[in-house]
Amino acid sequence: MIVYFGGSAYEGVTGTDRQLADRLSAMVPVLYVDPPVSVTTPLLHPHLADSVRGAALRRRSPALWRLCPRVLPGAYRPGLHHTTNALVRRAARRAARRMAAELDERVSAVVVAAGADLLDAVPGARTLYYATDDLVAGAELLGLPPRRLAAARERMLARADEVAVVSPLLRELFRAHGRDPALVPNGCAPEAYAGIDTAPWPADVPRFDRPAAGFAGHINARIDLGLLEAVAAAGHPLVLVGPHDPGYQPARFRALTALPDVHWTGRKGFGEMPSYLSTIQVGLTPYRTDAFNRASFPIKTLDYLAAGRAVVSTDLPATEWLRGFSGGADLVRSEATVDGFVRAVEAELAVERTPKLTARRREFAARHDWGQRARALARLLDIDPVPARQEEPAS
Repeated sequence: MIVYFGGSAYEGVTGTDRQLADRLSAMVPVLYVDPPVSVTTPLLHPHLADSVRGAALRRRSPALWRLCPRVLPGAYRPGLHHTTNALVRRAARRAARRMAAELDERVSAVVVAAGADLLDAVPGARTLYYATDDLVAGAELLGLPPRRLAAARERMLARADEVAVVSPLLRELFRAHGRDPALVPNGCAPEAYAGIDTAPWPADVPRFDRPAAGFAGHINARIDLGLLEAVAAAGHPLVLVGPHDPGYQPARFRALTALPDVHWTGRKGFGEMPSYLSTIQVGLTPYRTDAFNRASFPIKTLDYLAAGRAVVSTDLPATEWLRGFSGGADLVRSEATVDGFVRAVEAELAVERTPKLTARRREFAARHDWGQRARALARLLDIDPVPARQEEPAS
């Protein structure tokens, strides 16, 4: 059995941790531990109310349980964070004992993909520190003290049995800290887009008289609004799918979404993505090229390809890593300037999306599916996964 400490809530955005936990649970039972919440969380963050309501421990599937630890208000304030971590460890240990007794299993591994050092939650288990972001570089965005995040990272790098990272830049960073981590990038779910060609057109997106570009994801400080504005200013329809952080340049975002050919849908579920991505010709990964983003691995890039769409991204190490695979260089466009980004979008909008080209994009994405990523983590944990061919980039 695996105890997996996620960096995001299981019921939240269907991101790295949930995708991996779901697939790991096809191999062994998994206890997924959410970031902790206090009784004030639903009041301060209404969009989280549904995900934290009800029992702290819930069974999500035959082999996957989700634990939402309850902690004191002000959980991450200086000093209180030690109490928070202790409460999370205790809650996870109790839930794991309950699961182990019910399943007649033992906890063989602990995965920490969060910023707190929780490796010792289950004594005697094999431990894996899985860094899915450079949290120290993103401390300001996260609203957490960088020194605390750096100290937790150093402790986990020193104590974890295995270390894995999501991006090439994080691998370089951790090598400089004395560990040689495994590279386990983000993946995609090609099966989710199998029916995209027959997906219904969403009611809240108009039909365009020319090909559209689009963005799917959280619109926050990671995103370069200037790139989206430039695409819209060039006269191309633009579809924005996902929530907007109200604190991120609200006036500028309102001006963008007020343009006649810009359509913002707000938050949508993962199951709705085929319909929304069917409305666009080109998917955009317009990340700012700061230290936080350069260490990231945007999931959306592979999702666009899995949906058979073209991709234009800012110049990120993860993008170059994908372009290093056979066939990747002409399927993933990478640009470092605003003008270059817009020109690349315009070039891809002019390309006819033939069945052959769509199949090439989907086949490339399928070589990077979440199943392969989960099997890579399983091998690090000495769990025997289903054998699968693991391809490496050409460069």
